[in-house]
Amino acid sequence: MLKTEWKEKGFIDEPIEEGTDLKAEIRKMCKEKNAIILAHYYTNKEIQEVADFIGDSLALARKAADTDAKIIVMCGVHFMAETCKILSPEKLVLAPDLNSGCSLADSCNADDLRKYKEEHPGYTVVSYVNTTAAVKALTDVVVTSGNAKQIIDQLPEDEKIIFGPDHNLGSYINGVTGRKMLLWNGGCHVHERFSVDEIAKLKSQYPDAVVLAHPECKGPVLALADVVGSTAVLLKYAVEHPNNKYIVATEAGILHEMQRQCPDTEFIPVPPEISEGGVGCSCNECQYMKMNTLQKIYNTLKYEWPSIDIDPSVAKEAVKPIERMLKMS
Repeated sequence: MLKTEWKEKGFIDEPIEEGTDLKAEIRKMCKEKNAIILAHYYTNKEIQEVADFIGDSLALARKAADTDAKIIVMCGVHFMAETCKILSPEKLVLAPDLNSGCSLADSCNADDLRKYKEEHPGYTVVSYVNTTAAVKALTDVVVTSGNAKQIIDQLPEDEKIIFGPDHNLGSYINGVTGRKMLLWNGGCHVHERFSVDEIAKLKSQYPDAVVLAHPECKGPVLALADVVGSTAVLLKYAVEHPNNKYIVATEAGILHEMQRQCPDTEFIPVPPEISEGGVGCSCNECQYMKMNTLQKIYNTLKYEWPSIDIDPSVAKEAVKPIERMLKMS
């Protein structure tokens, strides 16, 4: 029986016996329970090292759906676990910490989007995958940072579009497609904070380095980038061009996989923005992703909680824009 305070906290903080090999115990339970562990690129390296699959959110959810695993442990943020449940409704989906939210997903709630749709009749709603199940249920087609341009290009040129919630990604897509989509004013707290000045300093210090940037960054940052793309696109580029030196403008967790696949390549993370007082902030890391720990994974597997449940009526509608995207990809 779960303690009341654990439920209130949103995770199980039962202490682990000193000396326990958590990675070994986690892998043992995965085998015993037919469970798999998914880790987003932005989680800490020890989480990625214990995972069955590492990747972007939608790719992980699709991979899990294709397995015969009965239990999915999604080490990322809450909306990612919801996406896993949408695509694998028959599986038990666990989230090590229910508090691991997402500033971008939180910037657009379903009630606000519903009202905005009512104010703009006749508009097609295109939502970034970084949204809650409730928002997906109000969406016509979902996109990822990797396929957003491809999906938008397939919609009629005169189609009226609401794009959300990431304003920076939407602005980037408007720029590369010539569209004039209405953009929701949301953003990722990590990518919003990358500084043009800091990147300019690094470019001056490393003039031969290639700048990689995620399209969730602001336009002036993207203007300094040599390659703009999703985490998977940036990783692929680095792997295919291992002789380069890279300045990386996305969440710092990706550097672990980049370095693992390109051990002899130098990757330079864009540092935290410096405040007026000269003090840095941890804005090149997502504190929500870092809520995933080995201890929480161990406990969530042991107790098979916290689990993700979605109202069936919401899940029924939320899967439709994802399926439409997959047909268009």
